Amino acid sequence: MTDIKSMTLPELRDFLQGLGEPAFRGKQVFSWLSRGVGSFDEMSNLPLSLRERLKTACILSVPTVARKQVSAKDGTIKYLWELADGNCIESVLMRYHHGNTVCISSQVGCRMGCAFCASTIAGKVRDLTPGELLDQVVFTQKDSGAPISNIVLMGIGEPMDNLDAVLKFLELVNHPDGLNIGMRHISLSTCGVLPGIRRLAEQALQLTLSVSLHAPDSETRSRLMPVNRAYDVEELFAACHAYFEKTGRRISFEYAMIDGVNDQDWQADLIAKRLKGMPGHVNLIPLNDVAESPFRPSRRTAAFQKRLESHGLTATVRRSLGGDIDAACGQLRRKAEAEKGEDSQ
Repeated sequence: MTDIKSMTLPELRDFLQGLGEPAFRGKQVFSWLSRGVGSFDEMSNLPLSLRERLKTACILSVPTVARKQVSAKDGTIKYLWELADGNCIESVLMRYHHGNTVCISSQVGCRMGCAFCASTIAGKVRDLTPGELLDQVVFTQKDSGAPISNIVLMGIGEPMDNLDAVLKFLELVNHPDGLNIGMRHISLSTCGVLPGIRRLAEQALQLTLSVSLHAPDSETRSRLMPVNRAYDVEELFAACHAYFEKTGRRISFEYAMIDGVNDQDWQADLIAKRLKGMPGHVNLIPLNDVAESPFRPSRRTAAFQKRLESHGLTATVRRSLGGDIDAACGQLRRKAEAEKGEDSQ
């Protein structure tokens, strides 16, 4: 059966014309899918005969809320979505003065193996489809009642490891007949998969590329992030410079502050050296405590920020949201899986 939610508008038009329908039906169906309909019966401006044909020809799966946690501190909402095949993924709705941001997952699990991340502990199960990516935005907005203005692809999974689906999702969510969320309101994160960065540069999209750096030296980064053994940090910075030259877009570097590991002055100095000649924003992230991880939050975040700024870099400390609801990537899914395992014993 056809995964109708993962189809672009031109694909939908061609598909419906193949069923003998006029091309304008494609726009109607496309619009309905972006509103979060749960069945073809809800597409009230389609002929009944077409709705019945779509039921037999297409998949219209809807994620269900397996668990929902709302922060009493700041209104952050953490969703654990159950997909049609029983797998679960996470999304987080964060409220800021400039609008509502949803952080979405790109895969079920992750194979990147970053030492401080809960998402990767059980490995990768599968990629998400473009429709499953879109559903996280659509149904977070629908369930919460909060209009989504910004998207970050920083949840479970490595977006560059599922880039075909991610690029199609970007086309879907950006389309004026869909959610119409502008590219400048979308951030895409990678741990440093260089073929993906190079391919994204060729797309020349106006989104924000966020690179999970976490260490500027190869020894420390390889300890924290196995991807560094395949794509060394020096190659990563070279690819970032090339990306900026191609797109003109400033890159954001994500940096989880880990006590005694990556928070020394010489590492701040090395970041400045690596970024010379390219505007960059360093986003310092207070580390979340993960039970299975030996790492703890740094006590030198303020000093590290000051050291970066002394080199003329823009460095900010990410505001911590949802700390009382396991809002860090992968924590809720991990907890739910553990509870499921206990119930089956």
